Amino acid sequence: MTLNWKSHPSFDGHEDVVAVGDEALGFAGFVAIHSTVLGPGAGGCRIWTYPNGEADALTDALRLSRGMTYKNAMADLPLGGGKNRAL
Repeated sequence: MTLNWKSHPSFDGHEDVVAVGDEALGFAGFVAIHSTVLGPGAGGCRIWTYPNGEADALTDALRLSRGMTYKNAMADLPLGGGKNRAL
């Protein structure tokens, strides 16, 4: 995967994004950590077929990990935001 997440339009100060995968298993995806200020990043995993493959999966991971940061903060949970997207 060769996408630059720091220059992506949905990048919003994310702490880290890791591209993961195994070509032999046919698995690829992203783990996005938006914030761990309030605690460890919490979120879920989505396995989905994206129309534009990696680009759409990265957009989804960035947007939803940021959303999890806000959701956990508004629920007053000691958690940050993270998401995993698998293609």
